[in-house]
Amino acid sequence: MVEQIRIILPDGNEALVRSGLTVKEILTGRNEAKLASAVAAKVNGGTVDLNHMLTGDVAIELIDAASPEGLSILRHSMAHVMAQAVQDCFPGVQVSIGPSIEDGFYYDFEYGESFTLQDLDRIESRMREIATADYPFERREVSREEAVDLFRNKGEHYKVELLNDLPADIKTVSLYTQNGYVDLCRGPHCPSTGMIRAFKLLNVAGAYWRGDERNKMLQRIYGTGFATKEGLDEHLRLLEEARKRDHRRIGRELDLFQLNDEAGPGLVIFHPKGALLRTIIEDWEKKEHLKRGYDLVIGPQILKVDLWKQSGHFDHYRENMYFTEVDEQIYGIKPMNCLSHMLIYKSKLRSYRDLPLRY
Repeated sequence: MVEQIRIILPDGNEALVRSGLTVKEILTGRNEAKLASAVAAKVNGGTVDLNHMLTGDVAIELIDAASPEGLSILRHSMAHVMAQAVQDCFPGVQVSIGPSIEDGFYYDFEYGESFTLQDLDRIESRMREIATADYPFERREVSREEAVDLFRNKGEHYKVELLNDLPADIKTVSLYTQNGYVDLCRGPHCPSTGMIRAFKLLNVAGAYWRGDERNKMLQRIYGTGFATKEGLDEHLRLLEEARKRDHRRIGRELDLFQLNDEAGPGLVIFHPKGALLRTIIEDWEKKEHLKRGYDLVIGPQILKVDLWKQSGHFDHYRENMYFTEVDEQIYGIKPMNCLSHMLIYKSKLRSYRDLPLRY
C-alpha cells in the first residue's frame, strides 16, 4: 500500500498525497498561479527547492520571486549562472564564492588578466544564452570526500579549501548543477535558469580571498537582478541618477577637488574653488554652532591607542580605524571627536550648574 502524507497547502487547504512527491508535483494543478512565480518553498519553516521530495506531513508556503527572500534566492541563482558563463567564456578561471547581496549578487574569480567592460558584455551575453535554454537547477548530496575529489579533479582549489575548512562533523555537502556546471552550495535555488531574465552586470572590483589582505587578490564581478524587467529598469535608473550626483564626478567636473591614487585612496586634494567653498561652509557652520550655544574646541587628529581602548572604540571599531607608530607608541587616527571632548570635560572640576556643555 502506498504511504499517504497530509499536506497543508499554501491556500490553507489540506490534501492527502502520495509520499515521495516533490513540492512542485504536489502543487501542480492546485496552486498554479502562485507556483508559476515561486522560486522556492518553506516546508515546516525550512527553506527548500521546489524539487524537494516530501516524505512526511508538512505545511507548504511558497516563496514568490518578487519577495525579499525570493529575490535573494533568485540573485543567488544568477551568481551561479554568472560563474558558469565566466568559465565558459574564459576557460581556466578559478571560482571561489558568489552570494546574493542587497540589490544584487557577486562572484569572486582568479583570472590572470583584468576583466574589462567588453568582457562583462560577453559574460552577460552568455548568461542570457544559459537563461534562454532553461536548464534545471539540480541538487544532490554527496560525501565530503567525494566533493573534495570532484573539485580537486576540476582544479578548483578554492572550493577544496572551503570543503576542508568545514567542521569535522559535517559528513555530507550539497552540490547544484545546471547544464553540467557544478557548484558547491547549500541552496536553495530557483527551479531553472529560465526564471533568470532581468539582470545586469555592473562592474569589477578587487577583493582579497576571504577578506584577508594576506591572501591573493581576486576579481569580483558585481551584478544586479530582479524578478521583472520593470524592477530592473527602475533600479538602473536610480543608479544612473546616483551616478550623476556622485560627489567625485561633480568635484572633478567643477574643478573643486581631486582624488588621486598617488596621494592615497580617499584623500581629498582641494583646488582653489573647492578650498574657497569649503572655507565658506566651515565659516557658516561655526556661526551656526555659536548661535546655538556651542563652544568651539580643537583636538588632535591622532590619539594614543590606550585611550581608544579605554573608551571601548578599539574593541568595536578597530577594523575601520587607522593606526600608526611614533617613537614606539601606537596612535589611532580619530574617527570622531568625542575623546577630545571628554578630556576637555575632565580637565577641571565641573558642577551640574555648568550643564549643558556643547562642543
